[in-house]
Amino acid sequence: MAENVYECMFIFNANAYARNPAGAATAVDELVTSNGGEILASRLWNEQKLAYPIKGHRKGAYWLSYFRIDSSQLVKFNRACQLNDSILRHLAIKLDPRLVEPMVAVAKGETPAAEAPAEAKAEAKAETVAAE
Repeated sequence: MAENVYECMFIFNANAYARNPAGAATAVDELVTSNGGEILASRLWNEQKLAYPIKGHRKGAYWLSYFRIDSSQLVKFNRACQLNDSILRHLAIKLDPRLVEPMVAVAKGETPAAEAPAEAKAEAKAETVAAE
């Protein structure tokens, strides 16, 4: 199977996160690397009130992570996330290969490569010309 890049949003128990903020980063790293993956970017997204209670919690810490993992290992990864008591919810989606570099750069706080907008403009121009 091929290795793909995934974007995953975790919602951590806000109380557990407040007691040990570094524990969230460690938990995500361990979940990914124990299943043969590689972390590309990982950071706190936001800490806020939940729209509805999840497992009795009204507040959560949102953690955004980008990682590369073999698609066959994703089932094990999802199961490990479900078994982790500090993770209330998680959602992993496969990224389009064209979006990997700019999305990871933004997550790291870097400026995306200048080539991406130029490619998008050229593609949009080609579509406009084809439509005429």
